[in-house]
Amino acid sequence: MNDTALPRIGFMGLGIMGAPMAGHLQAAGHPLTIANRSRGPRVQALLDAGARWADSPAALAAESDIVITILGFPQDVEQVWLGADGLLAGARPGTVLVDMTTSSPRLAMRLAEDAAQKGCAALDAPVSGGEPGARNAALSIMAGGEADAFARALPVFQRMGKAIRHMGGPGKGQHTKMANQITIASTVMGVAEGLSYARRAGLDGEAVVAALAPGAAGSFQLTSLGPKMLAGDFAPGFMVKHFLKDLGIAVAEAEAMGLALPGLGQARRLFERVAEELGGEAGTQAVFSAYQGG
Repeated sequence: MNDTALPRIGFMGLGIMGAPMAGHLQAAGHPLTIANRSRGPRVQALLDAGARWADSPAALAAESDIVITILGFPQDVEQVWLGADGLLAGARPGTVLVDMTTSSPRLAMRLAEDAAQKGCAALDAPVSGGEPGARNAALSIMAGGEADAFARALPVFQRMGKAIRHMGGPGKGQHTKMANQITIASTVMGVAEGLSYARRAGLDGEAVVAALAPGAAGSFQLTSLGPKMLAGDFAPGFMVKHFLKDLGIAVAEAEAMGLALPGLGQARRLFERVAEELGGEAGTQAVFSAYQGG
């Protein structure tokens, strides 16, 4: 396909996940314009491969047919999208703007409303799969927003992920991601507890993972993070500080619904302890450390 037939992509947020995601789009032939707070090696690699640099979110949006952001926190999303020099200030009518940050469902609904007032469309499309999923173009993408906008963005999503679903209107992608994070929270605690028990019982941890993985206890958390827990490898695939952000959003949304989720509350307390003891940039598998004393 000729490059000119592909939508021009603007991408902002070129961190541990965003950089490989943008790289897949660039490799597929999409004209790529990028913006980021810093210009480290990940950014430079994209520029060296032909990406254009934008000095502001507004300039990024002005050059793009589809804009993608994957940022750290909801306040970052709000600033980048709605600031005086933000995406919506520069976006042309007809632009599709996609936020792939795990963020607030209520903010996603606000962004969709503000985008519609500019003649644009907004999708909330958070992802699951962490750095390996981003690197291998194997992310799970859960999108909320108007069906027509999702249809326009779908070929772009297919360059970055394998399991892609339209979950409903604005905010529904973020609500789906909250369900994902709540599920992970208790699952990763269960893996840490099971392997802590196995270690205390004098079992070979790697043999335990191999024995459990094919059975009912098998999970991504067990097979991917279990060996790292046992090895004391807490390097991040997904940082504790970002997971705590997600859990905070989930707690607030559950409370607003009048829904009690005790496992979520316990996970949040444990990860807060990990952040205090090991720092927020440890990987989520570092929750294993909370079970190793006493």
